[in-house]
Amino acid sequence: MTTAQVLEPGQKTADSRAAETEQRMTDDERFSMIISIMGATGGLIAVRDERIPEDVAMSAGYTPGVPRLGVPALRSSDASMGITNPGYRPDDPGATALPASIVVGSSFNPDLARDGGVLLGREARIRGFNIMLAGGINLARDPRNGRNFEYYSEDPLLTAVLGAEAVSGIQSQGVISTLKHYSLNCNETNRHWLDAIIDPSAHRESDLLAFQIAIERSEPGAIMSGYNKINGEYAGGNRHLLNEVLKGAWGYKGWVMSDWGATPSWEFALAGLDQESGVQADAVFWKAEPFTDPLRKAYAEGRFPKERLSDMVRRILRSLYAVGADSWGPAPEVDMEAHNEIALKTARQGIVLLKNDGILPLATARPLKIAVIGGYAQLGVPSGTGSGAVLPVGGYAGIVKIGGPGPLGRARNLYLFPSSPLEELKRLLPSAEIEFDPGQTPAEAVLLARRSDVVIVFGIRVEGEGFDIADLSLPWGQDAVIEAVASANPNTVVVLETGNPVAMPWLDKVKAVIQAWYPGQAGGQAIAEVLTGAVNPSGRLPITFPADLARTPRPDLPGLGTPWGTPTAIRYDEGAEVGYRWFAKTGNTPLFPFGHGLSYTTFAYSDLAVDGGETITARFTVKNTGEREGADVPQVYLTEAADERRMRLLGFQRVLLGPGERRQVTIEADPRLLARFDGENGRWRIAEGRHRVAVARSATDPVLTGDTRLSTRLFGS
Repeated sequence: MTTAQVLEPGQKTADSRAAETEQRMTDDERFSMIISIMGATGGLIAVRDERIPEDVAMSAGYTPGVPRLGVPALRSSDASMGITNPGYRPDDPGATALPASIVVGSSFNPDLARDGGVLLGREARIRGFNIMLAGGINLARDPRNGRNFEYYSEDPLLTAVLGAEAVSGIQSQGVISTLKHYSLNCNETNRHWLDAIIDPSAHRESDLLAFQIAIERSEPGAIMSGYNKINGEYAGGNRHLLNEVLKGAWGYKGWVMSDWGATPSWEFALAGLDQESGVQADAVFWKAEPFTDPLRKAYAEGRFPKERLSDMVRRILRSLYAVGADSWGPAPEVDMEAHNEIALKTARQGIVLLKNDGILPLATARPLKIAVIGGYAQLGVPSGTGSGAVLPVGGYAGIVKIGGPGPLGRARNLYLFPSSPLEELKRLLPSAEIEFDPGQTPAEAVLLARRSDVVIVFGIRVEGEGFDIADLSLPWGQDAVIEAVASANPNTVVVLETGNPVAMPWLDKVKAVIQAWYPGQAGGQAIAEVLTGAVNPSGRLPITFPADLARTPRPDLPGLGTPWGTPTAIRYDEGAEVGYRWFAKTGNTPLFPFGHGLSYTTFAYSDLAVDGGETITARFTVKNTGEREGADVPQVYLTEAADERRMRLLGFQRVLLGPGERRQVTIEADPRLLARFDGENGRWRIAEGRHRVAVARSATDPVLTGDTRLSTRLFGS
């Protein structure tokens, strides 16, 4: 727990310090702390706001401190994949561009998430940022969501574990981290006007459970609400979710900030919102800055109580004190080479080998003729767009302007990090003859494919904030190129660099498929190492790849293609049955299941023992039965609960084993994953009866099964 304090005799708690400081503040100082002012970007906010001092560098948010009371200014930056800089600071030399969060999700490695968080905290400190707008843990409910690459997974447990480690890593450096976007910010289409409809109990068993577990494990200083409504009420003004669940049932002590431009009304302060972020964005969207003049007016008229204003400020101060953001010494030294190694290690462990008909790893000693086609592989690897895009040290290898409708359309670009898979393959395969074709047309690509021993085609797609993708195809005719090349040369390997699942009409014609996602600044090297066997692939899918959209809960995405500002409602009728849970419930077969990933070695499971009691504990043995070292990710699922078929990931563990090595793994389930949420009692209920579990390679590949009986009980909140 990052904010838990071990107190010396006479030392004050963060709560008592916050209360004492707030009592000494004037009302003007209090009101100044509950807004955040966005820096000028040249885009949505074109002019520097006069409320930001001249000596303060531009960033996502600035809140003045109270120097006479030792309260520092709050300076916020985006976030999860690096210190972003969308036009704020022209002189910034660039930051480490980590792989997308979904790559961390594919690693199933909490240690990587924490290492990335520490990296972010250190690089924030040297810039003077004490808040990272990180910790994106929305569940991937729809494979078209433009921001899925910023999140970890479709599963609450995996998401919570990784998100908590990232937050803990950031806060270990004295930098506050958010968890976001609370909650159901699961699509980008008209997100300011989207109403997410869901059964409240199902919400608790899925998206809210991810937040609950992550908050318990990491105690983030702030929670960022989403743009959307939930069951008719905006996330930032949702009394039930903010006051009753987050601050009430869960006892959360930090503060709730809005997303930028997500505060239509001052009354959100009464519903639990503690800080309005990016106030100028609200002036653009809603024609007012609700927490400035409107809230002061309500305060003067007695409609906004002083007790609530004090509570808002105390929550902010408490997080400053609990995390140590008020007591910085000199900024820690930053080793950018070591940070690049973290980016490289993350990409290596997050790349997923989806299919391999014996063609990989490539033979490194043979003088192969290799064709590399498409995806700007001669330049670098792509990044997602929006507030998560990071400017790497030295700049981008290229920027392709794309554009699109709506206010964020101008930010829709293809950014390429300077880590060329083509050049890395040439370095690792010195005996090979490697040629590149841009993949502009099928006919042109086929010419090179026909005279090559092996073809490696790179398929890319630009995804990002402010827009959803219309379908799962590859843009710019890339599917046609892959189809033609695979028909001309059966030894075709496809490398996908996307933030979401991909439709693969050519799947049966190619020998191998690698999902590399958006692999960060060292991604080209990691991809080449996996292709050549220098790295044994160990990534596992954190989201289900559907065979087609017809087999998902929403074959047609409501509101897709409607003009900016169109009110849209999305009914999440699948409830808690997100992703692999939905496929298990409906019996549909995915293209590739959650948890799937191949290796260049093999693993066997044995000796399963399942114990009951307050929860379920599963013990089993994993053995590397192949001829080379590799990492496996055995997964334990609940498959049946008291005669009800229900699939839940109960736990996982990443295990690195040498040839012939074996290890016992123990998984103890969080009892909430075995339970249903009882809305009438506001508690979790485990049903009495037999509960079956499976040790599996993926959500559709159980290897060992066992069961135990649990007694009924009501617990938690």
